Amino acid sequence: MSNAPNDLAGDFPDKVDRIHQLKTSNNHFARLYDEYNELNRTIHRVETRVEPKPEEVEDELKRRRLQIKDEIMAMLDGQDA
Repeated sequence: MSNAPNDLAGDFPDKVDRIHQLKTSNNHFARLYDEYNELNRTIHRVETRVEPKPEEVEDELKRRRLQIKDEIMAMLDGQDA
C-alpha cells in the first residue's frame, strides 16, 4: 500500500522538461497526463481506505494506470504510442 500518490515527475525526474513540453504541445499526452493523475488520486483514496473499493476494482484501476504510464513512457522516449 502506498502512502502518497505516484507522480510522473518523481517517476521520470530526468524527463520533467519533456513532460512539460508534451503537456503544452500534445493534446493526447495532456489527456493521458490528466487521466494518470486522476487515477493516482483515486488509487490513493482506495489504498488509504478513504474511499474503499472491492479488490477487483482496485486491481483494474492499477492496471489502467500502468497502461497509461507505459503509453506516457513511450511518448517521453519519442516513440509513437
